[in-house]
Amino acid sequence: MQPRNMSMSGVVDLAAVKAAQEAKAKAEQARAEAARQGGPGAISPADLVIDVDEATFERDVLQRSAEVPVVIDFWAEWCQPCKQLSPVLERLAVEYNGRFLLAKIDVDANQLLMQQFGVQGIPAVFAVVAGQALPLFQGAAGEAQIRQTLDQLVQVAEQRFGLTGLTVDPEAEPGGRPVAAAEAPAGPYDAALEAAALALDAGDLGGAVQAYKNVLAEDPAHPEAKLGLAQAELLQRVQGLDPQRVRKDAAEKPADVAAQIAAADLDLVGGHVEDAFGRLIDTVRRTAGDDRDTVRMRLLELFELVGAEDPRVTGARRALARALF
Repeated sequence: MQPRNMSMSGVVDLAAVKAAQEAKAKAEQARAEAARQGGPGAISPADLVIDVDEATFERDVLQRSAEVPVVIDFWAEWCQPCKQLSPVLERLAVEYNGRFLLAKIDVDANQLLMQQFGVQGIPAVFAVVAGQALPLFQGAAGEAQIRQTLDQLVQVAEQRFGLTGLTVDPEAEPGGRPVAAAEAPAGPYDAALEAAALALDAGDLGGAVQAYKNVLAEDPAHPEAKLGLAQAELLQRVQGLDPQRVRKDAAEKPADVAAQIAAADLDLVGGHVEDAFGRLIDTVRRTAGDDRDTVRMRLLELFELVGAEDPRVTGARRALARALF
């Protein structure tokens, strides 16, 4: 389908956002097809296991976790259980064929990272997904348990964060730059998408939300429906808000998660993208636990609305990673 004009007076040009997202999806599909044909862009299986230190952690773990789940293996040369566990993780990284990236960290050489993750003993295995650290297990573990844990990890990464992994070409030379795996081709949902567009044009945001949900019920990975739903829900959230009251509440209650999220939604709809991102990143710094996770999830939703290729998103992702660690 051709991109439709979904903009409304006084809001972000959502049609341009959607067009950019569709262009990105097509480019990813083209890169993946080239990789399947032996072209550049894919990585070799050997590149699925990398050594990471304090200098490369932000680039190779935090930033990469926006593309693929990164499993971290904390180990040391003197650790006998590590010598049993590490080869299993390395073999599974290759077997899972790009669904996760394995980062190996020598704790003797990287004490600061060990402290930041709260590692009490090794081997210890963590994951980082979209900048969020998750403990997986500590000590020796059987392969069946490891597989079950990894299966849950890649499922959560795909369903909650849309991370479908990396393209791997067994013929590729080590050292290639991985690319995000392309989504499956969308099905023929033109009628439902047309209904959503008509509902938006008529100002029926509830109808548009339901129409997009109907598509996603059949094809949860449909890129246009996912973005359209996020757009419609954003407009629905700000509909009826009193901007002056919302901004007053946000200014007076800097630690109030609901107030900051509402103000960020208004910022984005008004075209103040960097203000929206900065507000939520500051709130992440002030909060912890469930409140922090709520703010982080809304920020990731706004990233998707603006588009991963936008430099403001790239900069905000780095700032979010710093705020989380």
